[in-house]
Amino acid sequence: MTAMGIGTLISRFFNKNLIYWFIFVELLIAIIGGLSVPILYWVYAAQFFYYPIMCILIVAIGTLIGLEIPLLTRIMEEYFQLRENISNVLSLDYLGAFLASLAFPFILLPFLGIFNTSLSTGLLNLLVGILTFIWFKNRLTLKRTKMIKTQTLLILILLVGCLLFSKEISFYLENSMYDDRVVFSKQTKYQKLVITKNKADVRLFIDGNVQFSSIDEYRYHEPLIHIPMNLVNKKENILILGGGDGLAAREILKYDDVKRITVVDLDEEMTELAISNRVISELNENSFKNPKVEILNQDAFKYLENVKEYYDVIIIDLPDPNNSSLARLYSKEFYKIVHQKLAKNGITVTQATSPFFSPEAYWCINESMKAAGFKYTKPYHTYVPSFGDWGFILGSNTPIDNTKIDISVPTKYLTKETVSALFTIPKDIERKNIKVSTLDRPEILNYYLSGWKYWD
Repeated sequence: MTAMGIGTLISRFFNKNLIYWFIFVELLIAIIGGLSVPILYWVYAAQFFYYPIMCILIVAIGTLIGLEIPLLTRIMEEYFQLRENISNVLSLDYLGAFLASLAFPFILLPFLGIFNTSLSTGLLNLLVGILTFIWFKNRLTLKRTKMIKTQTLLILILLVGCLLFSKEISFYLENSMYDDRVVFSKQTKYQKLVITKNKADVRLFIDGNVQFSSIDEYRYHEPLIHIPMNLVNKKENILILGGGDGLAAREILKYDDVKRITVVDLDEEMTELAISNRVISELNENSFKNPKVEILNQDAFKYLENVKEYYDVIIIDLPDPNNSSLARLYSKEFYKIVHQKLAKNGITVTQATSPFFSPEAYWCINESMKAAGFKYTKPYHTYVPSFGDWGFILGSNTPIDNTKIDISVPTKYLTKETVSALFTIPKDIERKNIKVSTLDRPEILNYYLSGWKYWD
């Protein structure tokens, strides 16, 4: 918005050849905007001043957009009176913004992906420039006409060429972004899924963040599942919020007395990947094909608001609260609904990011669960080589006695002896006076971003 203001201010210095300059601005937006995502992919992979270049692109595009409306308004002055002119231009601009805001999440991103969406919107701006040129070409000099034709042709060739070879280009750039070979990549309606492989190490990335490594994921999933499962006497009806990779369900299915597992994960393509992708399905031992497992592709918050059931154990295996949408799933209001859906003497556990890398966020989750009505909460953590020190928070209405945990199912990592060590909280990660996160004040997001910013 600041850059748009700068562009509007700069427009006062354009006094002649307004039609040419308007077309030229559209061509610049087409090339800079269209190639912005490929450029950012490349600089991110090359680790070459990513944030400065991103800011330069944002300012450049914003400034050019700010130039559009003043130039167009002045061009149309000879056709309409001032009142009608401003009304026509602004109404079309706002209508276009409205349609674009709907098209991006519901059409462009899910069907084209962010790479092709960038190139396609660049071509749309190029089309605006071409149509403007056709309409007003009799008012341009021969020299400027030739310049526009040449520039348009070059930009068209570049954008169409990138679009035709987008799969190969994006695949090459993605391979450059990851240490290991990319074997699967897909943009869903909600997130970018990437699977990499290096010998025995298979990794799933969501929006560039590693979700698991096949070499050490058990060090995360065993503490997440087996500790709460061994703190309740009844464990027949289990709810997993998130866990679309099927790895949490795999661990729960080790208990014979479990009768039903409900997995609520927003992204249908993630859960389908866990079923159909051979590498992932082998890792989760085809847990999603087990008749005890029911998969619901819904928003976790809305599901809890509407469901009438009560669960013996609720496992919250959601992505970290690194944006406002995810932060609401770590709020007091969310944990309050979780608390209401627990059966008598039931227990819940949530993954709670790293208590070492982001300790304020970790303890914010603990405080938010307390504020939501959990009489007892208990933090614990484990070391996962792919992630580092990783934390969890238990919540219950009955006292939580971790000394009675006795792991009876097959595990690679957890034993009765190692469990007790997970509940030891070192002094350097303890925090006091931490705020509660709510829907109105998502303190968790500020804590999380400020904590991880130091380590990124």
